[in-house]
Amino acid sequence: MMKYLRRLGHTAGKKLIRRLMRSMNLVAIYPKPRISQKHPEHRIYPYLLRGVEIVRVNQVWATDITYIQLARGYCYLVAIMDWFSRYVLSWRLSNTLDASFCVECLDEVLKKYGKPEIFNNDQGTQFTSMEFIQKLLDANIRISMDGRGRVFDNIFIERLWRTVKYSNIYVHEYPTMRDAHDGLRIYFNGYNTERLHQSLYYQTPWEVYYGIKFCQPSQGNSLSLP
Repeated sequence: MMKYLRRLGHTAGKKLIRRLMRSMNLVAIYPKPRISQKHPEHRIYPYLLRGVEIVRVNQVWATDITYIQLARGYCYLVAIMDWFSRYVLSWRLSNTLDASFCVECLDEVLKKYGKPEIFNNDQGTQFTSMEFIQKLLDANIRISMDGRGRVFDNIFIERLWRTVKYSNIYVHEYPTMRDAHDGLRIYFNGYNTERLHQSLYYQTPWEVYYGIKFCQPSQGNSLSLP
């Protein structure tokens, strides 16, 4: 595309062209990594959050994986979020989809923050693996899993991915996983402590999670899914 535009007398760099094409939903057709693959022998747990009112921190945590395109290949980002506050409790990058980086992320949040009442994730093999599931069972955490193909079952993580990608990943187009790690470390710190959320009555996830400020009772202080 860059060379074609130059033939027409227009000068633009690769990054600008990619951003403009992305904003117009013009994307090249090429295979993307398959992240959430169900293992036929792993147990699937029911979805527990339909109609549940989310009224406090550490009531529900959720996790998911997304991919980041690098100059050569991909890396994979996992994050664990507190639903009520939108606080990103932990995240990890990996150059493979092995379950170990998800388990490490889970280990960190359990040690640092205690445990939630319910932990929600999709049916991907990383989250249905015995290594991951056993840690939740050992901590006496209720396990909830999204319905197959139901992205709205984990809506707050899906919104996080959109925000991260359009605010950071697509802007910087990280060439290496190290670059992505350094950039995302800064981004997630700002997301937690500086980014105001309208749904949190213009408070940051950090303020809500740690109770620095409180939502106004008269405005309603809960979340629920249909």
